[in-house]
Amino acid sequence: MVQRREPTARQRRLGIELRRLREAAGLTHVEAAALLGANRVQMSHIETGLVGVSEERVRRLASHFACTDGEFIDALVTMATDRTRGWWEEYRGRLPTSFLDISELNHHASFRNDVAILYVPGLLQTEDYARAVFSGRVPELTHDELELRVRHRMACQDITIPYELVIHESALRIRVSDRAASRAQLTKLIDLSEADNITVRVIPFDLDGFARAASTMTYVGGPVPKLDTVVRDVPHGSAFIDSEAQLSAFRTRFRTVEAVSLDPERSRDFINRLAKEL
Repeated sequence: MVQRREPTARQRRLGIELRRLREAAGLTHVEAAALLGANRVQMSHIETGLVGVSEERVRRLASHFACTDGEFIDALVTMATDRTRGWWEEYRGRLPTSFLDISELNHHASFRNDVAILYVPGLLQTEDYARAVFSGRVPELTHDELELRVRHRMACQDITIPYELVIHESALRIRVSDRAASRAQLTKLIDLSEADNITVRVIPFDLDGFARAASTMTYVGGPVPKLDTVVRDVPHGSAFIDSEAQLSAFRTRFRTVEAVSLDPERSRDFINRLAKEL
């Protein structure tokens, strides 16, 4: 088996899920490896995504681990056998890996839900808005690095899955650039919110009892709920969260925030008023 130099987040997730199944079955690396006719190191490499695994081996492991969830097993097989080289691969070695991992995650997503507090999410940003956000990076990016990030962000914006955004008024009012750029960004939000698969809801400043202002999050749906992923920003990139307990908590958090936000029509009116003020 050829060892990968840098597994993608999707490849690592497959390994994580196989490890979880093994641990739930109460088996060690050595015991699981023996079931495949492999050794402990090979099993460890499978579970860290360093090497690929065939459909036959995924199904054998699932059987040995007493996993009877056929839909989940089929999803793992798809992850193991998919050889898609998406558009983001042209940026490999040119952008941080987290940019590519999130692009891959979005490509395979069944839906996406965002809660935004300070910035308009990348999927809906205008080019000028994105350029202003990246311009604020410390240390400062070179011109070529900046434009590469902007180009990648614009390439991410082919939204074909159901997408729900709950955005706080602060993110709508903060001017990452000038008035013209802010007005154009708000106009784009209004236009995109008219799409059948995109829902935008606003949380205004005057909402009483909103205690979740720090709950910026991206929730990405997988082929089955067990394979959902939450993405949170961290100082040096993005953190991927995938434990069942935390996924359940973030699902609840999103629905709670969504429930107290303005409905889509009132949200469009709200954003339109802000745009006219600029």
